[in-house]
Amino acid sequence: MKRAFAVLAALAILGTLATTAYAGGTKTKVTIKGSDGNYYGYVKSKDDDCANGREVFVYKLKGNGYDPKNDKLIGSDIAQANGDGYMWAIGNSGAKKGDFYAYVKKDGSCKKAVSKVISG
Repeated sequence: MKRAFAVLAALAILGTLATTAYAGGTKTKVTIKGSDGNYYGYVKSKDDDCANGREVFVYKLKGNGYDPKNDKLIGSDIAQANGDGYMWAIGNSGAKKGDFYAYVKKDGSCKKAVSKVISG
């Protein structure tokens, strides 16, 4: 009886650790650069699957903080291998004035990411 309890307790602890590790996800980073409506950047992660093929959305800030649901979407692109990174570029969006940021949604075990704000 004591042994069965010890085995069940060990399995419960392992299950908790596995769930915690999965819930943490893989850290992702997105950058943004550019001016005059031409914006580009990179998606970075220790896991190439969390960078390559990720869709990047570029938003124009409407308020004081990041709010993809309410900020103005000005373009999107898919990050693809370019040199030693995964680059995205939206081309000429026409959005030249304002504050802009790049956003990558959570995807499976890959965490979401938001770039720093740049001013146009």
